[in-house]
Amino acid sequence: MSAEHEHAGLVEELLAGKHRALARVITKIENRAPGYRDLVAQLHDHTGGAEVIGITGSPGAGKSTLVDKMADYYRERGETVGVIAVDPSSPFTGGAVLGDRIRMASNVGDMDVFFRSMSARGSLGGLSTATTDAVKALDAFGKDKIIIETVGAGQNEIDIVKSADTVAVLVPPGSGDDVQMLKAGILEIGDVFVVNKADLDGADRTVQELREMVHMQNDHTAGLATGHHGTSELPERGDDDNGADAESEDEGWEPRIVETIAETGEGVEELVETLADHRAHLESSGMLAEKERMRYAEEIRNLLREDVGELLESEIERHGGMDDLVERVRKRETDPYTVADEIVAPIEECLDEADR
Repeated sequence: MSAEHEHAGLVEELLAGKHRALARVITKIENRAPGYRDLVAQLHDHTGGAEVIGITGSPGAGKSTLVDKMADYYRERGETVGVIAVDPSSPFTGGAVLGDRIRMASNVGDMDVFFRSMSARGSLGGLSTATTDAVKALDAFGKDKIIIETVGAGQNEIDIVKSADTVAVLVPPGSGDDVQMLKAGILEIGDVFVVNKADLDGADRTVQELREMVHMQNDHTAGLATGHHGTSELPERGDDDNGADAESEDEGWEPRIVETIAETGEGVEELVETLADHRAHLESSGMLAEKERMRYAEEIRNLLREDVGELLESEIERHGGMDDLVERVRKRETDPYTVADEIVAPIEECLDEADR
C-alpha cells in the first residue's frame, strides 16, 4: 500500500471513530513521520468542535490527579475526553503513574477518555508544534473536551499550553515562593488559578496572595487592549446605574481562583463550571475567534521558521558546512553578516523570480 493510500485510510478510520487510528496518527505526528503534515492538513477541515483546556503549574501541585478527576466528571456528563500529558524537560515520559493512567484509559470499554503522553525528543519548539497537531487529531476525532497537561511551569510549558482556549494554573498551598514564581510569566496566561490540596495548611494564605497578584496584574493592564484577558480592570456591580458595568464585564475576564482537593474530588465541579464560564465569555465577547486567529498566525510562523531553517541548513552544507564557515570567520577571511547574506541570496533570488 502506498503512503498516500495509507494516510487516506488512516484519516477515514480516525473520522469514523476508531481509536487505534487516532493513536497511530498521533504517533506519526510525534515522530514527524514522512507525510505527517499531509495527515494533519486533511484533518484540519474537521476541527473546531472541541473545547481545549490547558492545565499547568508547579511540579507536585497535583495536576495529574486533578486532570483524572476532571475527565471522570466530564464522562459522567456524557462527554468524551482527550488528554495529552506533555513533559518538555525530558526525552522520557512515564514511570508508574503515567503507565497506570495509560492502562486505566485503555481499559475503558468505549474509550471515553483517550490518554496520551508526549515527550520532548530533542526539540522543544517541535514539541509545541506536535502538541498543536495532536490536539487537531483529537478534535477531528470528535472529542468534546481536550486537556493539555504539562509537567512543569516554565517558559516551555507556557508555549505549549498556548494551544488551549482556557488555561488553569495550579498552585500548591503554603508556598510563597511558588506564588512569587508566577510573576515570571505564567500569571499572564492564567484564566483560572487553582489552589489544589486546599485542606493543607497555608491554603488560605495562598488564595489571598493569588488574589492580590491578580488585582495587581489588573491594575497594571487597566485600559490596555493588548492584555491576555482584554480589559482587565472591571467596575464593581452597581457602579453605574445605566448598566455600563455589565457591558464592561463583557469586554474582559478577571482570572478566578478556585480551591480543590483533587484526591477526594472536592471543588472539581466548581472548577469545571468556572472553565465553562470562561469559554462562554470567550464566545460572547468574540475573543474565541480572536484567539483562534492569533493561534493560527503563530502556527503558520512556526511552520515557516521550521521550513526555512531546513532550507538554510541545506544551503550551509552546500557552502562547506558550519565548521568551515565558522573557521573562515575566525580567520577574518569573511564575517558573519557576509556569510548570512551569501547563504540567503539563492533563496531570495528564487522568491524574486517567482514574483516576476
